[in-house]
Amino acid sequence: MTLPKALGHIRVLDLSRVLAGPWCSQNLADLGADVIKIERPGNGDDTRAWGPPYAKDAAGNDTTEAAYYLAANRGKRSVTIDIASPEGQALLRELVQHCDVVLENYKVGQLKRYGLDYDSLKAIKPDLVYCSVTGFGQDGPYAHRAGYDFLIQGMGGLMSVTGERDDLPGGGPQKAGVALTDLMTGMYATIAILAALTHRDRSGAGQYIDMALLDVQVAMLANMGSNYLNSGKPPKRWGNAHPNIVPYQTFACADGYIIVATGNDGQYQKFVEVGGRADLAFHERYATNPLRVKHREELVPLLAGMVLRQTRDFWIEQLEAVGVPCGPINNLDDVYSNPQVLARGIVTEVPHPTAGTVKLVRNPMRLSASPADNAVAPPLLGQHTDDIVRDLLGHSDDEIAALRAKGVL
Repeated sequence: MTLPKALGHIRVLDLSRVLAGPWCSQNLADLGADVIKIERPGNGDDTRAWGPPYAKDAAGNDTTEAAYYLAANRGKRSVTIDIASPEGQALLRELVQHCDVVLENYKVGQLKRYGLDYDSLKAIKPDLVYCSVTGFGQDGPYAHRAGYDFLIQGMGGLMSVTGERDDLPGGGPQKAGVALTDLMTGMYATIAILAALTHRDRSGAGQYIDMALLDVQVAMLANMGSNYLNSGKPPKRWGNAHPNIVPYQTFACADGYIIVATGNDGQYQKFVEVGGRADLAFHERYATNPLRVKHREELVPLLAGMVLRQTRDFWIEQLEAVGVPCGPINNLDDVYSNPQVLARGIVTEVPHPTAGTVKLVRNPMRLSASPADNAVAPPLLGQHTDDIVRDLLGHSDDEIAALRAKGVL
């Protein structure tokens, strides 16, 4: 039996590109929405060219599908329209009449020049949900600046609390290893759109959503931000250590790295006993956590030397056996071969028009009655243009051919 899709009644006109917007629309597509991705004729979304690596065909040769693009565009339909042409703008206004949501990440004011801003499209479809994603929002002194994830991680405070301590080798601010602010903005945009659709279903009214990467990043400071607001003291970087608990950090072992997170004195005692340093368990300078925090500069090197003598597997096996929280720092080889990851089926392989099949990470949302759809690959550039323009908008083949000859499609 085919289960219904949670958003099977929703159609999204996706004018976004790169990551924050596409991450949002991919969520909506996974949940069953019909997402029509508008791309530039000839080039498409910028990330189509952000390779290598590219998906490979059956012979092992690179296709034109960059792995970056594949990560954020699952399950959409690709339509190529020149948004700068009057004919292309007219087609998009036609499409809006068949859509519930418009998602865009153009510069502030750019779509107004094309008659594709919220006020213009609301006149066509009053119950439209329209979501704009920008670096800094629609107002304020930075509204017209371009905002990129790396820049926002710095401006929004994340890098001030990420990275090794300034007084240690390698100290200084670091960005997150993935475009965290883009991804979280995509998640917040998803939530906002779903809330706006619920409001529309109850009231009949659409609305405008103003999503800004900087707003999201400042909100994501969470307890760090709250600590500052209630103390007036900016937090500092601690690398992989904890400001209030010792040892609660990473350690190098003989063949890799582990995380040890001793939350109480008993766990600390078991940790050092497993490592053959029982003399440190009740030492007058290390017996309690406040003492260990006070004397961390002398204790941590002793613990580091202890851990380095054994392998990662030794530590994980022995510490798990005595109830000391620990774990590996996995590279992606480890992640994708992890038995728990395999058991959960997080990696899926789906058919693809040029690559034969591609491996993707499925949507982690597990809904029992209306599951996410992870079986549709990201589309080829313009793969669905004729289907949408002919079948949804009712244009003839001759009209489509004329638009294509003019470079509109």
